[in-house]
Amino acid sequence: MMILAPWRSPLMDALERNSHLAYTRYLQLATVQDNGYPANRTIVFRGFLENTNQLQFITDTRSEKAAQIEHQPWGEACWYFPETREQFRIAGQLTLVKADQGNQILQQARKGMWQALSDAARVQFAWPQPWAPRLDADAFATLPPNPTQPPDNFCLLLLEPLQIDHLELRGNPQNRWLYCCNEDLLWSKQAINP
Repeated sequence: MMILAPWRSPLMDALERNSHLAYTRYLQLATVQDNGYPANRTIVFRGFLENTNQLQFITDTRSEKAAQIEHQPWGEACWYFPETREQFRIAGQLTLVKADQGNQILQQARKGMWQALSDAARVQFAWPQPWAPRLDADAFATLPPNPTQPPDNFCLLLLEPLQIDHLELRGNPQNRWLYCCNEDLLWSKQAINP
């Protein structure tokens, strides 16, 4: 039986209390470019990988993000919830679950994620190469790919948290907690100064 990390309850609470806001599932993910510079973008939270504390996202293997993760698998997500005025900074290791990933459980998760997407989300994986010179609109007028079988460029992206910085901006003084995972995969929680 999987034990939920102690930061899961406050995060799920924040998601629930902000759920009426359409953008609650959007957060920022920072990765490291080959030149050492940070790269940041907005991504969509797609739940937790079953029986784990890993956050799930999707990406295209042709994207710069995927290349950056292949080069340096560490990243940090920053999630702000405006209704409750909370911020979660989630640092950890990123894993790309690509078509050639041998783990059957992860392949099933990848396939399930593909099947759960809307046609509008799926069709983006049939578009021309990201970051290539812009083509005319006809190049993007394509039918959605097979809804049951993900294309090779569809990738499940997992974030395995190792440190969570949870800041509540309400109150004076504000409240802040640091959650850390040790090498035995045990979590500690410490109240820290905001």
